[in-house]
Amino acid sequence: MDQVLQISFTGEYHYSIDSKGRLNIPSKFRKALNPINNCMFVVTRGFDRCIVLYPLDEWKQVESQLRSLSSIRKGNREFTRKIVRHAVTVKYDSQGRIQIPESLLSYANIKKNANIIGMIKKIEIWDPVELEKHEREVEETDPIDFEELANNINF
Repeated sequence: MDQVLQISFTGEYHYSIDSKGRLNIPSKFRKALNPINNCMFVVTRGFDRCIVLYPLDEWKQVESQLRSLSSIRKGNREFTRKIVRHAVTVKYDSQGRIQIPESLLSYANIKKNANIIGMIKKIEIWDPVELEKHEREVEETDPIDFEELANNINF
């Protein structure tokens, strides 16, 4: 059986937010977006101080997984609320721009410049200063054993 090649989001790009809160999605990422998404993403808060863009089909998988959590448990309700409360569906325009809600830009501390990072199935949008601060904090306080993680992946 032939394996279908799945294109993923990889790389880092640097763009600016315009005065209307719009951000250009890199052409490489727009080309990697499966046509079934109809140029649409769901944008929401990330776990870190960033914004996350999910292709619509990936977001549906996130929703499915969240639906499987029991709403009887307080932790599950709080977790689901944290994920979906700020989620907004956006469609990029003919120039490849999406409108990012002001509340999300404020959450991520993004004023003008943005680093757009491909994360395989989703995209992160960071304020450059916040990203640098985050990376420093991880290195100083929470060293990640990349060698151990690499052992779990067949390269």
